[in-house]
Amino acid sequence: MQLTPLIAVHMSAAIAAVALGPVALWARRGHAGPQRHSQRPRLHRAAGYAWVTLMLVTALSAIFIRDFKLPNIAGYTPIHLLVPVVLGSLFFSFRALLRGDIRRHRRLMVWLYMSACLVAGAFTLLPNRYLGGLVASLWAALA
Repeated sequence: MQLTPLIAVHMSAAIAAVALGPVALWARRGHAGPQRHSQRPRLHRAAGYAWVTLMLVTALSAIFIRDFKLPNIAGYTPIHLLVPVVLGSLFFSFRALLRGDIRRHRRLMVWLYMSACLVAGAFTLLPNRYLGGLVASLWAALA
């Protein structure tokens, strides 16, 4: 697989989501006690909406990226199962937010970041994946 404009958009959005996710999660975390004002709701909301947009770009662009080398069905590999997971998690997270269930919203967003960004991101670094091969060749060139 080579770097196409679609893969570049997908990869850029995914990497930006991995980097921005902790900002959104950290900004809303308050400290117990007299320093509760340490929450940053404007930063949380801005970073959160940007992160959600990046996740939507990542998930929707993944629909059009197919890999016929790995085990697949019509070019869709097991990692494509993350597309409905991401879309569903975002839907249920915002639904919880609209209902005032902040605890559920927080749990869903943390779970989504951990599973779709960190775990899936780790799988993209496998040697037989495009990004994994790129990173491996960069490390080899530096060694």
